[in-house]
Amino acid sequence: MYNEQPKSLEKKYFRLKVVLCFIITLTTIFTFISPNITNLNSKALAAKKSPATTKLTLGEQAYDAFEEGKYITALKLAEKAAQKGEANAYTLLGRIYASGLGIPKNAKTAAKWYELGAKKDEVHSLVALGKQYAIGNGVKKNKLKAANYFERAAKKGEAQAQYNLALIYAKGDGRKQDVFAAAQWLKKAAENELVVAQYDLGTLYSIGRGVKKDPIKAAEWTGKAAKQGHNAAELEYAIMIFKGRGVPKNQKLAFQYFKSSATKGNPIAQNRLARLYAYGIATKPNPIQAAKWHMIARSAGIADMKMDLFIAKLPKDMKAKAQAELDAMQGTNGLY
Repeated sequence: MYNEQPKSLEKKYFRLKVVLCFIITLTTIFTFISPNITNLNSKALAAKKSPATTKLTLGEQAYDAFEEGKYITALKLAEKAAQKGEANAYTLLGRIYASGLGIPKNAKTAAKWYELGAKKDEVHSLVALGKQYAIGNGVKKNKLKAANYFERAAKKGEAQAQYNLALIYAKGDGRKQDVFAAAQWLKKAAENELVVAQYDLGTLYSIGRGVKKDPIKAAEWTGKAAKQGHNAAELEYAIMIFKGRGVPKNQKLAFQYFKSSATKGNPIAQNRLARLYAYGIATKPNPIQAAKWHMIARSAGIADMKMDLFIAKLPKDMKAKAQAELDAMQGTNGLY
């Protein structure tokens, strides 16, 4: 039955979950987080507009132009706003130069603008400048300075900075290694709805790293990430609710999470889904779907002798239908 998952597959999943989350993530810390920093939402960068104010500041006009793709206009408006000391304009100028939007990319000039924004405690300048120091982009690499900038932004409640700081403490790079401090900053980021922080926090509670092991809290935070569509969280939460680990058992809901994760390309979820279809657990038996999903998982390196035997016993017409559906999926959902 489904719970008779081969030990090799279970061990492989556990290693994937723990090792990737805490070793690979930490050793590639800033490569992993950089997209979240460089692709800042321009609306979030703009100063909040007062409902009673109808006239836009130069900085706000610059952001409006930026959102419309008028990068040169945005640049000129932001330069004027910066001359007037509008902090958000420094961040926008930094972003324009960092990304090369309408002008040649210039990381050094971007850093200079972010420095000016940081002096005014502009939170997104602090995060962006921290990232530049972390990887040595436009400035000399300096992990201590990166940590300092992230910490300033983190203390102002910026979720991405809180997450970055948690990783710094976890690795001991720019700060003395402290798994308890890492867990606390990770919790702050999770509470600020940062999905990757929610998943990582759930993992900490699962294994008891920096926090007391707690399957209920593990399920709570993993579930929050899963509900936001985090692929790895969907798989882990599906297992939790399938087995009733830290949360009431709900195999039908688990099926939906397995399916969602599988469709997004998670090979472990794909094989789990194949087993559910094969044995009619939480869904009607469907050998064609079972065969299709197992073949997809197998092509990604997941070995399951029991499912291999299941497919081998299917009639030729069912195998052909499964293969036809598999072929039709090529190039979709990142499956191939």
